[in-house]
Order: sequence, then C-alpha cells, then structure tokens
Amino acid sequence: MYHSVAATPSHAARGLSVTPASFAEQLSLIGASGFTPIRTADLAASWRGERALPRRPLLITFDDGYEGVHRHALPVLARHGFAATLFVCTGWLRGAHETGAAPDTMLDWDQVRELAAAGVEIGGHSHSHPQLDQLDEGRLRRELVHCKEVVAGELGAAPASFAYPYGYSSRRVRLAVRQAGYAQALAVGNDLARRAQGPYALRRVTVRRRTGIEEFERLLHGRAIARTFVRDRTLTQGYALVRRARQVRRKAIRSRV
Repeated sequence: MYHSVAATPSHAARGLSVTPASFAEQLSLIGASGFTPIRTADLAASWRGERALPRRPLLITFDDGYEGVHRHALPVLARHGFAATLFVCTGWLRGAHETGAAPDTMLDWDQVRELAAAGVEIGGHSHSHPQLDQLDEGRLRRELVHCKEVVAGELGAAPASFAYPYGYSSRRVRLAVRQAGYAQALAVGNDLARRAQGPYALRRVTVRRRTGIEEFERLLHGRAIARTFVRDRTLTQGYALVRRARQVRRKAIRSRV
C-alpha cells in the first residue's frame, strides 16, 4: 500500500510518502523476485473462479490520489509492465468535485484518465476521506455512492474496488460497501491478503518513507511482518476500542432523542 510518491511531500503527507528513487528501487526488486503484479479486480475475479492467478501474484495499490502517482509512479510501472490499482478520494482530486482539505497536491481528472488508459485500475476511496465506521447510515451511503458516481461520470465506468479511508471498517461498513455495488474492498491490517479474510476485508502492507530496501524485501516475501508493525497493531487495537466506545455513545444519544 502506497500513498504519495514525491521528492518533497507536504508535512502532512511525508510519513506515508516514498521518494521516486525508493519507489523505482522497490519495483525493480519486485520484478527481480519473480512476482506478477495484478489489479484488485483481477484478484476478485480469480477468487470467483473466472480466471487463474499468475504465479506469485502481488497487488500494488495507491490510496488517496496524490499527483506523484502520475508524475513519478506511472513511468516506473510502465517500464516494468506492472499492473496497479489507484483508490481515489474524489473530493480531494483537483477539478469540479474538489471540496478542499487535501493534504498535498493531488491528481486532476485528466491525469486519472491517463492512468486508467495506461491500465491502472481506478477504485473508490470515499468522497471526503472520513472514518467510515463513525458515520450514520445516511452519510455512510452518501460517501460510498457519491464517490462511485463521480468516478463513473469522469471515467465512463464505475469502480469495482474500494479501499477504506484509514483502513477503518466494521461489519456495518463492509455491508454498506457491498450494497453500494463494490465487488471487493481493501483494508490495511499490515498483513498478507488471504482468502479467509473475505473479499471486503483484504489486508495490505504499508510502505512508508522510512521503509528501507532490506525491510521492503522482507515484507515482499512475507517475513517478519508482525515484528515490523507491532507498534502499529497495538495502536490500531487501542484506537478500535475508542471508536467502538464512541459508536456506543452515539447510539445511546440517538435512542434518547
């Protein structure tokens, strides 16, 4: 899971960015290691029995829609002939649907169309990037459906895949994503994707600015993932308790109104 690919990202995007040089080195290692990158929709189709997976399949994904995905990542992907999936936050992209609050320079829709024309799958990532599990039913559906409608209107095809903002979801959110018409959805989890996770909770491994090539190689081969992300998992578990407590309070308040 990538976010920004930039030499000088904004402060807000820096931790989840990688330099163009690091990205190029990482993709070279993917190629040298014999992996075959596929799109998220290709994985879902294989699990439905509609096609076979290649040997050593790998998902390369980008969240949010940073401009560097077009400027820096696309030429490297094209050079290797690698597939990828970009999950766009439609309200953050530059253009007619922009709502502001984006953390850095984002793609515009012409660039998204060029990425799609180059074979990058375009998926949904909500409209305003909220914590979906904290929304009421009405706003949750609007975030999912409006994102889908904007992508369909701009590209001429509705997105088949979705990625949860911040990686947060719940059974209620996953059901809403399915009802909105997305065929599969990706979380974070910092683990390998496995069939047992189901099509709406597939896990990914985060690549950050501090991820060196030796660590990247370990992650690529599924080694020491738990140890690498032990702090992240502890924080995630703690924050999950906080979010559930907030949900309980909101339900109690609504029941009294």
